Amino acid sequence: MGRQNFCVAILVVSCAGFICERINNITECGLTCSQGIHCKRKPSYFFYNNMCQNHSLGLSPSVLQNMHVSTVIKCTRDTECSVHLDVKMALIMKESIRGIEICSYSLDTLQKHCTTVTFPKTARKKFDGNKVRVQYNCFEVNIAQQIHVVIKTIPYYCGVIQEQDFHVEDCSNEDFGKHIPLCIAGKLTYKVQPEQKVVAVQVSEFLENHDYHVRLCHKWFTCENSGTIALIKKEDKVKKVTLPYSELLPCLCIEGWSAIEDARRIHVCPFTNYTEELWKGITYNPVSQELHWKSFCPVQVNTSLCWLAETKGICIDLPHTSHKVQGKVIYKRTDTHPRLCMKFTTDQGTWVRCPFMHGLFQAWSMNIGIMPNDLSVTFTSQVKATFSVFLCNESALSVCQLVGEEMAIPDKSFSGNKSIRISKEMCGSHACIKGYRTDVDYSIPDVQCNIPCSIAASNDMVDKYVYMVTIVTLLMVAMTLTTLIGYKTLKVLQRRKYKLKRILKSQVHHISLNPEDKHQHVPLQCLITQKE
Repeated sequence: MGRQNFCVAILVVSCAGFICERINNITECGLTCSQGIHCKRKPSYFFYNNMCQNHSLGLSPSVLQNMHVSTVIKCTRDTECSVHLDVKMALIMKESIRGIEICSYSLDTLQKHCTTVTFPKTARKKFDGNKVRVQYNCFEVNIAQQIHVVIKTIPYYCGVIQEQDFHVEDCSNEDFGKHIPLCIAGKLTYKVQPEQKVVAVQVSEFLENHDYHVRLCHKWFTCENSGTIALIKKEDKVKKVTLPYSELLPCLCIEGWSAIEDARRIHVCPFTNYTEELWKGITYNPVSQELHWKSFCPVQVNTSLCWLAETKGICIDLPHTSHKVQGKVIYKRTDTHPRLCMKFTTDQGTWVRCPFMHGLFQAWSMNIGIMPNDLSVTFTSQVKATFSVFLCNESALSVCQLVGEEMAIPDKSFSGNKSIRISKEMCGSHACIKGYRTDVDYSIPDVQCNIPCSIAASNDMVDKYVYMVTIVTLLMVAMTLTTLIGYKTLKVLQRRKYKLKRILKSQVHHISLNPEDKHQHVPLQCLITQKE
């Protein structure tokens, strides 16, 4: 087989990441040799040229040099193309070297393909000692394959060999994405219709004469199905489908692929900023007292339990509850207090969710009564629980410095009301009583401060409150009465004015009907003056 000319039809440049690769588009594959040598090629078999031999005069390994492997695209139509290896090398021609063997080994499939290139005897003599360049580009390969290329002399002289590993580009290569059928994933455009809770998807630029699949999925390591797969027929004039969704999540993606085996799939994930929905996955098991959170999407987040303060509206972290998790966390033996919350922190911000805030779970409360000689601390619980209290000094919102020993409610576990009497050694503006559950691992305290020192002080506080409420009520009543009186007065004045206008109009009309009556010939101006 003589020299086969091939034409380079298109030279395109593509950049994948930060590396620009030049990929030739050829119309046909073939073999070429420089110096005008009519080299020939034929298939080579696995047992051929396996054993090496020593050259009688010795042969330098540099006889084979400048090996280079790349890829080219061979197309019959714009979207019907295949990928080929383009192997180039140089040979120092020797009369004893009849040709070379080029082999490609697929490290993925363990397949081997070889071809033998032979040189005419006259050419070996003529160009002995000269450099001859050889190019061969008929090894068809698949995208993303790992290839091992080997070139040996014929006959195979020991030590005269060149080898190179080569990784075929994948579908992220721009040219492969446009011309290789397995890589042509199409283009997806979408529009969200929140009223109907559907996503309308338009498909374009996909593989001709093939059907196309579209679906919604939750993208974790792979894209997990989130609904039915819609099929767009190749005969359909309108390449559009509507896909229903339940919630818009950061990992909710639109996935599309051609209906061919091993087709590349394209993903469009437009809702990456919809993080609010992630924090809804909080559940509580009242039997095991476990508080669970599981994310609908893969997300790395810092979680903690916190205490929602009443005064400043901030959530104070509970000690030893912070965890860095990947989408799931469990807090065992957890209290169900309305102000016990979960805090989620990511790079995008912080969110607080209080699952017990709306009273769906049984809770407890603490009330303080002022007795003549002591204080009565009463706990009311709808579930069996144990409690402890202690006196403390208020130093900060989240800090209450202990004063004295901790005191436990006498009964170990109860439901209903239980009280404990404590001394009034601590009272005043900075005195606080702190109570909390002791039968759970995670609970928030109830801290009540500004404890009156006597019943009279307590009554004075109540009297001051009642006095202030009374004053405000009287002011509001006075303002209401003033407004009502003003409104009534204005209505009376408006009625009198309207009645006067009607009388005046009637008299003017009567005068115009009796012009001969002398007593009625009163100047209109005078009449108006008199009535006014």
